[in-house]
Amino acid sequence: MAQAPLRNSVRSFVDERQSRGRYSFVLDEIGAETGRSAIAIAASLRRLKSQRRVVSPRRGFFVIVPPEYRSAGSPPASWFIDDLMRFLGQPYYVGVLSAAAIHGAAHQQPQVFQVITDRPTRPARAGRVHVVFHAGRPIERRHTELKQTETGTMVVATPETTAFDLVHYQAAAGHLGNVATVLRELAERLDGSALVTLAAVYAVPDVQRLGYLLEQSGQPGLADPLAAWLVTRRVRPVALAPGESRGDLPSENRWRVIPNEAVEADL
Repeated sequence: MAQAPLRNSVRSFVDERQSRGRYSFVLDEIGAETGRSAIAIAASLRRLKSQRRVVSPRRGFFVIVPPEYRSAGSPPASWFIDDLMRFLGQPYYVGVLSAAAIHGAAHQQPQVFQVITDRPTRPARAGRVHVVFHAGRPIERRHTELKQTETGTMVVATPETTAFDLVHYQAAAGHLGNVATVLRELAERLDGSALVTLAAVYAVPDVQRLGYLLEQSGQPGLADPLAAWLVTRRVRPVALAPGESRGDLPSENRWRVIPNEAVEADL
């Protein structure tokens, strides 16, 4: 009787995957490539997790941890975010402060990796890496670009989309002073015509707030095209800081923005 062929171990599967520069895999792939039973695979993955060889930010999705990242418990989110979002079946782009950092406008390194997707999505943890998701529509109309990573590519907001998102997701971007600081650092990468093109994708109050902050940051070349765009729209007074008291402050500026919070850029 012919001897049955030897089956690969789960550890060998992980080592071989890493040798090809791939740092993530899904549960179904292991069974198909190793021929191991579900019970054997589960036991092997538990051992690998305890050894910090793999980590699982989502059930059924695994990230391989190379030796240099064992203490952190995971490689950076940029190594696996594209595969994770494909596993979840959701469109995405890296946004807000994480995108600003990629574009060289990170006054302070963001504590979490921020991702925009089209539906509410619970956070994902991989060791010390914390991925936070923010819902936004219409995500497909926002401008993005592909950025090369250590393991492939990921979708990142353009500088103009990042500028709008800093205002739209104001709470995620920190206090208004931080938003103004990042906008100043991002300004040299912004294009006024691209901002106008994106204006129709966001709510009018987002355009008002962004224009106001750009003007306050001494960027008339970027603010003026947005002001011209707003002339053709129905504009109502809007608080600079949503959720905060408006008081009796006027909105006599051309943006009709009520400055209900002081903006002090930290430069």
